[in-house]
Amino acid sequence: MFFAALGLVASIGTAVVYWVGSQLVISGSLGLGSLTAMALYVTRVYGPLTSLTNARVDVLLAFVSFERVFELLDTPRLIEDHPGAVDLAEPRGIVEFDDVWFRYPAASEVSLASLEGEGRSDIPLDDRTNAFVLEGVSFTAAPGQLIALVGPSGAGKSTTISLVPRLHDVTAGSVRVDGHDVRLLTQDSLRAAIGVVTQDPHLFHASVGDNLRYAKPDATDAELVAAARAAQVHDVITALPDGYDTVVGERGYRLSGGEKQRVAIARMLLKDPAIVILDEATSHLDAENELLVQRALAHALEGRTSVVIAHRLSTVQDADEILVMDRGRIVQRGTHVKLLASGGLYADLYHTPVRQAG
Repeated sequence: MFFAALGLVASIGTAVVYWVGSQLVISGSLGLGSLTAMALYVTRVYGPLTSLTNARVDVLLAFVSFERVFELLDTPRLIEDHPGAVDLAEPRGIVEFDDVWFRYPAASEVSLASLEGEGRSDIPLDDRTNAFVLEGVSFTAAPGQLIALVGPSGAGKSTTISLVPRLHDVTAGSVRVDGHDVRLLTQDSLRAAIGVVTQDPHLFHASVGDNLRYAKPDATDAELVAAARAAQVHDVITALPDGYDTVVGERGYRLSGGEKQRVAIARMLLKDPAIVILDEATSHLDAENELLVQRALAHALEGRTSVVIAHRLSTVQDADEILVMDRGRIVQRGTHVKLLASGGLYADLYHTPVRQAG
């Protein structure tokens, strides 16, 4: 109604100018050119007036945006350093899960009403507690050991490894690194001791060297080359137009999937963490790239504590211990040979791709 009324006033104003002006032109007191100029002036005046009325809408939208931004900024962080938190000095990489139970917080604890449902802040969020995702998980990973987590989708594998760098806090039990409960360690020192390679590593729209130095900003060129050689990707980088100064594009689209994985491994090696977490690092690779990445990982994992999630069980047959998870629990554990001989879920997971291939 407001904008319709505004347009009506503008039309009436123009009509009045022509009506009164035409009479003045007939009487000879006003020239035709002056009337035409006045009609144009009226249309030019209403343009800024319309824009000025729209400014009110822009201001209201801006206030709503500011309210949303500050609502987010004022939201307390769920993970904070304990008042007496200490640094993890000279990490060795011993990871212990002691009867860990975990469930994700209710929506009322982690979200904002304006971001849920209808986007209205007056609707209360759901405060019902979620079901447990992990139930009584216990295991130990020592330096030099490779621990593999396998199981069907939704078994709790990714949730388990997210508790090590303290992306979430356990509901009950404890996760310890070198004997320290991770909740009593500073987040910076804890995460500095952990290197993660995911199935879809993120590369920034920057040079290869800058992407590598994201893990260690003060790294020398020699250190970059050493990490790249260890990750089996140095020859690929030197073949690029500008070598280590080549811009890889947003999310590294100028590199293949296997090349991005090896760059991510090189970045992790440059960081030199005591604990390595691999989340489906070879799941989307072809046979040739998988072999190259496996060679790079074999060097990367030497002497480090390694926790690996894998759906391709052929990639974890040499693991020191395989933990088979189902519905948040560890239902089997042991070496590949032992688990295959004992049957159960692991044997089913292993033989299913074979039957499908057949």
